[in-house]
Amino acid sequence: MGGFDMESLVDATAGAIGSLASTTILYPLDTCKTKYQAELRTPNLRKYRNLSDVLWEAISKRQVLSLFQGLGTKNLQSFVSSFIYFYGYSFFRRMYIEKSGYKSIGTKANLLIAAAAGACTVAITQPLDTAASRMQTSDFGKSKGLWKTLSEESWGEAFDGLGISILLTINPAIQYTAFDQLKQRLLEGQIGNPQSLSALNAFLLGAVSKCAATCLTYPAIRCKVMIQAAESDEDADQDPEERSRKTVSGALYAIWNKEGFLGFFKGKDHKEYMGTVFGYKKILVFKQKQVKELLVEIES
Repeated sequence: MGGFDMESLVDATAGAIGSLASTTILYPLDTCKTKYQAELRTPNLRKYRNLSDVLWEAISKRQVLSLFQGLGTKNLQSFVSSFIYFYGYSFFRRMYIEKSGYKSIGTKANLLIAAAAGACTVAITQPLDTAASRMQTSDFGKSKGLWKTLSEESWGEAFDGLGISILLTINPAIQYTAFDQLKQRLLEGQIGNPQSLSALNAFLLGAVSKCAATCLTYPAIRCKVMIQAAESDEDADQDPEERSRKTVSGALYAIWNKEGFLGFFKGKDHKEYMGTVFGYKKILVFKQKQVKELLVEIES
């Protein structure tokens, strides 16, 4: 294996650019989803009944642009995370193949490689993820900049939700591994053995792999949002017990106590689902086609 892994660099850059485009396009929907998930109240006291209530609040307060609060930080986090993840996955995968002598990787090895890449990514980018969540869940028009958001709290608080984030590394591991394995089987069964998927096939495989990962890990995702959420003006007047949900056990208890079992899946409706599916589709299609071809041309 050479000293400079150009193929891993191409994969990393392509994946990061694709993720950046997807994040920007879907950001207002992501803000609505995050604010909706962060709210924890009994049914009769809920401020948001669905995602559209968040959008209507922004419109009624003339704060539509606030749906983009934290976009810069989110894009930075998305780009850095995707670059590290795609580079780490591609690099470890190539190293495994060269060291083992196998021509392909089994599902178990692929899963471990993806999880390792995800864990490395989370450990490096957690402060950016926390800051982005704080900005998104701040009251409309009251979001702060990246440095102020992080500097107002302790360094430890910048890593709020790190444990869950590490646990959630199983999410990209499941979706990426499922996609890669399904892709290999599909390409092997096609006439002429094409080297890349069509946009439609990439969409379908991405949808299946993403849906599987999301269903399995959504309760943890909900807890993570609550732990990282900024305190609203209303929360500031509540007693410390009401804010105990900033711990994993506290978040789990609060959801169960106030919203019941279905509360663990709050926000996982068709709008959020389509948002995650289309976001992953953009990454995969963009990664495999336009970006990679462009980078290969530049290299040559």
